[in-house]
Parts: sequence; structure tokens; C-alpha cells
Amino acid sequence: MKKRQKSISYAKWGYYFILPFFLCYFIFSLIPLVDTVRYSFFEYYRSGIKEIGPTFIGLDNYVSLLESDMLRYGANTLILWVIGFIPQIGIALLLAVWFTDIRLKIHGKQFFKVVIYLPNLIMASAFAMLFFTMFSTNGPVNSILMSMGVIKEKIDFMGSTFGTRSLVGFMNFLMWFGNTTIMLMAAIMGISVDVFEAAEIDGCRGIKRFWYIILPLIRPILAYTLITAIIGGLQMFDVPQILTNGQGAPDRTSMTLIMFLNSHLKSKNYGMAGALSVYLFIVSGILCFIVYRMTNRNDSDEAKTAAKRRAREERRRRK
Repeated sequence: MKKRQKSISYAKWGYYFILPFFLCYFIFSLIPLVDTVRYSFFEYYRSGIKEIGPTFIGLDNYVSLLESDMLRYGANTLILWVIGFIPQIGIALLLAVWFTDIRLKIHGKQFFKVVIYLPNLIMASAFAMLFFTMFSTNGPVNSILMSMGVIKEKIDFMGSTFGTRSLVGFMNFLMWFGNTTIMLMAAIMGISVDVFEAAEIDGCRGIKRFWYIILPLIRPILAYTLITAIIGGLQMFDVPQILTNGQGAPDRTSMTLIMFLNSHLKSKNYGMAGALSVYLFIVSGILCFIVYRMTNRNDSDEAKTAAKRRAREERRRRK
């Protein structure tokens, strides 16, 4: 009798390779996350050299935040995000469609891809310092406009709510529209050429081609882009922090939630900072769930319709 050969399984090596990731996640992400939630139920801060707490106070930190200016700073964050994201997704979609349309025969596509992606490689702090210098009262923008005769007096761009918010939104747009464009281009290039050829034969061109073919087929990437943009918008910190020197000027109209969180951390009020972090986590989860449901609603409706159709056919067969 031949001896049965033992089969060698290499599946365990996959677990060995991913084990470092889970260890790092557990140590540097999961434990701090649980600890943050725990601190949110405690009064824990420092007053000078004296440390108060930790004393369990339940939901008092959450109530105190609702009574503070947190909702106002949340509205500021939403406005700054909208100012930056709406042009970003619009321009990115337009460029992605142009660069992937073989009928336009655009030359130097690789060069344009590099150029539009370059701002994404610049550190946000350096970007904010550049704009702070350019748009300051004595900066080059005011000097150029005055020398051209466009304005007679210097404009205080960062002295008005509209000016500061516009600069923050414009910077976020410049930094991220290139990344969004590259992702959407990849999504469009993933669509089969046969689909576009069939649409061309049926007379589906221009806006109809974009609205009924491209947009539905790149919906998963659009959902991913929107979800990551929401998370990034809620975490907006470095650009308004540097541009306004951490004050959220003028009159705290550009103060974001993360800047508010940072102020609690600077004052070593860890209980309030933990509660605000939990609020941010909950809001992020709710918004991402809403976006996911909205972008996948048609798929679920189609699946339900197909399931009902199959059920009707099955009942007819049994009869």
C-alpha cells in the first residue's frame, strides 16, 4: 500500500503576516479609542499643578458640550466643508470625464495628471502659511491688485467672515481635487468600452452619456469619495488653525470642531475632549451610513424587485 502523502497547508502563514497589523491596531488605535470613551464619563482636568479627578460624573460632559458653542462650531465646520467640497467634486468629475474621453484626443494627459495631483503632495501647514503670506494685508495679492488699479485700498481678506471661509474652502479644494480626479478617472476607465460603443450606437451622447451611463457605474467610487470627504471635513484642523493662528477669527466664525477639541486638550480637560471625540465619532457614523444608503438605494431596490420577480415565477410554477 502506498503511504498517503500529508497535505501541506500554507493558510496559517497568512495569519502570521497580518498579525503585526492587528497588534498595532489593538495597541495604538483600539485601546486609545476605548480609553477616550471611558474618560468622557469622568471629570478629569488639570488646574495649574493640581490634577482634578478622574471622578465619575456620567453624562455631564455631554450635556455641558451641548450647552456650549459646540453646535455653532459644528455649523462652521459644515460651511467650510461645503465651500471646499462642492467645487472639488464638480471640477473633479468634469476633468475625469474629459481626460477619459478618447474622442477629445487630449495630448499630454500624464503631464496634466501630475500637475493637478501636485497640491496634494504639499503639507497642509505649508499650504496655509503660503496663503497666509499671499493674502495678508501687506501681501503680494493686495500689492498686485493695487498696482493694476483694481482696488484703491488694501483688502483685509482674513478680517471678514466671507474672506476667511473662502480662503479655507479654496485651499481644501486645491489640495484634494487632484486626488478625487485621479480616483474618478480610474473608475471611469474601469467601465467596459462595449458599454460606451453600445450607447453611441443608440444615440446616447453628451450629458445623457454622463448622466445615464458614467454616473451610475461609478457610484461606488463616488460613495467612497463622499464618505472620506465627510470624515476629512469633520477632522478639518490644520488649515484654519494656521490661517487664523488658532483663534478661528473673525469672531470664531472659522473655528472647527477639531480646533474646539484641541482647545480642550491644551487646557488638559480630558473629560470634555473625550466627550467631544465621542460626539464626532457618532456624527461621522450617522453621516457615512446616510451616504451609503443613498448611493446604494437603487441597487437594493433592484435586488428587491428581482427577488419579488423570482418569487412570483416560483409561485406560478407550483400552481
